[in-house]
Amino acid sequence: MSASGGTKAIVAALGANLAIAVAKFVAFLFSGSSSMLAESVHSLADSGNQALLLVGGKRAQRQATPQHPFGYGRERYIYAFLVSIVLFSVGGMFAIYEGYEKIKNPHELEHWYWPVGVLVFAIIAESFSFRTAIKESNPLRGQQSWKEFVRRAKAPELPVVLLEDLGALVGLVLALGGVGLALATGDSVWDGIGTLCIGVLLIVIALVLAVETKSLLLGEAAGPEETRKIEAAVVDGDTVPRIIHMRTLHIGPEELLVAAKIAVRHDDTATEIAAAIDAAETRIREAVPIARVIYLEPDIYSETEAAKGADSEATPGGPTTQDAGH
Repeated sequence: MSASGGTKAIVAALGANLAIAVAKFVAFLFSGSSSMLAESVHSLADSGNQALLLVGGKRAQRQATPQHPFGYGRERYIYAFLVSIVLFSVGGMFAIYEGYEKIKNPHELEHWYWPVGVLVFAIIAESFSFRTAIKESNPLRGQQSWKEFVRRAKAPELPVVLLEDLGALVGLVLALGGVGLALATGDSVWDGIGTLCIGVLLIVIALVLAVETKSLLLGEAAGPEETRKIEAAVVDGDTVPRIIHMRTLHIGPEELLVAAKIAVRHDDTATEIAAAIDAAETRIREAVPIARVIYLEPDIYSETEAAKGADSEATPGGPTTQDAGH
């Protein structure tokens, strides 16, 4: 997995979650707190999710085959989508079920210092994991807000780990609040309410992850910055005076497919056109190194066809000015 895949952040989160899951389960055995049981399952699910991300990153490195000529880069998206399913089913739904049972059949917390101590320890450990994820994300995030980064990142691992760590921290605070209120009021129903809140939180995060990874699975275009670089690299003003139309597609987080119809001069020979295409491909790869697969189709630009395309833009399914060509 490349550095942008966030391997360091995943490993840090995996180590923290495994240790926290064991500690939470021990606290549940001593105290009977449903919040602690829900949180231990949450941490266990997170650990499984990080393992899935590592497996997806490894499998994505396989070489292309005749059956999969563009390689396996998008397998990272598939495993990220599986993470959202696991978080929803194992983490969220279990927590809601456990919270409902605790509210319906409350029982007094025992050895309260176990859940409180473990929750404080877990908050500290998760904070270090979250800090690592933030540190690894900042170079890729640039000037984007965190919301924009989660929505636009093409490598799914860091957004997944960020949201999981954020959810874990908020869930720990909810669990601590539920246990604290149960101890302060003597009513263990608050422990069940805290567990329900954890379940709702996990389901919300799982749905956000599912929506974002679904978009990546369907296929997203290059970002605005990469698109501008590609357009500038294709057009040299001489052999390639303009782009008629262009499409880009991420076939993996660090692999981009570029397909474009480019205008050439009507009196160019086949040799000159081939040389122009080769030169344009070289410029594209220099400007955007992740552009691994490039298809350029030469055509003669027609202003008449462009005008017709402009008139039909309002017609559903009609051509656009970018599609003007012979």
